[in-house]
Amino acid sequence: MNRSRIGWLLAVMTVSGAALTVLWPHARDAFAILAAQDDPAELSDIQLNSALRNSQIVVADQIEAALAAGDAGLANSFVDLAREKDVSLPGELAQRVSDAVTEENSSSHFARRFATGLVTGNADDVGSLSGTVAGDLFVFGDIRDVVRESKHLVMGEDTDRLVLGLATAGLAVTAATYVSVGGVAPLRAGLTLVKDARKVGRLGEGLTEWAGRSAREAVDTPMLQNAVASASVMHPGQTVSAIRAAFHAEKAGALVRLAKDVGRVSEKAGARGALDTLRIAEGPEDVARAARLAEAKGGQTRAILKMLGRGALLLAAGAFDLSLWVFGALLTLFGFLASIKATTERATQSWLDRKKARRLRKQMAALSSPAMTTAGATG
Repeated sequence: MNRSRIGWLLAVMTVSGAALTVLWPHARDAFAILAAQDDPAELSDIQLNSALRNSQIVVADQIEAALAAGDAGLANSFVDLAREKDVSLPGELAQRVSDAVTEENSSSHFARRFATGLVTGNADDVGSLSGTVAGDLFVFGDIRDVVRESKHLVMGEDTDRLVLGLATAGLAVTAATYVSVGGVAPLRAGLTLVKDARKVGRLGEGLTEWAGRSAREAVDTPMLQNAVASASVMHPGQTVSAIRAAFHAEKAGALVRLAKDVGRVSEKAGARGALDTLRIAEGPEDVARAARLAEAKGGQTRAILKMLGRGALLLAAGAFDLSLWVFGALLTLFGFLASIKATTERATQSWLDRKKARRLRKQMAALSSPAMTTAGATG
């Protein structure tokens, strides 16, 4: 009976040990992710390490894809990531990335992109962002957008209230930029990037809804319509002042914080890094996390966002699912330790019982031997 129980306990211990071996890596990663859920840099590191353990060739594949798309900045971001994670890359591939970056940063290329940003108001790299910000700093970019959207509003046509609100806010911020000698330049760049992302459809749906609501609250529509209606090319200063007066800074705190965070991302990860963030963000909290990620990871940020998406900023899997992995592993560990304890106790008790039985048999044999000798002598 004891042997059958010990055999059953050994079977339970074996099964528990095997299950723990399978569960433990998942539970370990789940626990690490849960512990790092409020630190985007640590969270992304854990997920990247896990992904690169499975296959390091993914980095080279991403670099090839970025080069094919003409995005030297993204390719270089993956090179930075490979260097950080000790992922070896073919020398020829690294040289191609270096050549592409050199070409993208050349004076002629920068001048072309600067002019494009200045004229069109659309930015997707350092050069075009510089041109777009320059246009907004000279106010004609924001005035152009305010006038266009206000006319749509007056005519009862579809109006992009988010662009309208951002352009109006931009006029107010531009004044502050001049007064502070560039002290709020990141905010100015952030507003421009959010506005441009909206224009080219690269603003996430959730963020678009939130920002649009915030922009509507910050702009006095009737005052803005009157300012545009009475605008005069002969008195541009009065026109700008009237438009700027329609912007209620006290109601735009959240929108300004968003623009500041976008500017922080742009400073550390470039204009395209900021645009990548705006595309995947579902709200201002995501952008704030991306700013913290960019400050910690710098040039690697774009590669991280490309590989992990929004999962680089917050838990991709639900905390409940991750907790189940941890709970399952702890429960299995408890079963494993309990089965070891029970097996040890049962085996010890069986050994003691056998030892006691052997001792008893010896004692009985010793007692019976003299009795048999005495009986033989008497006979």
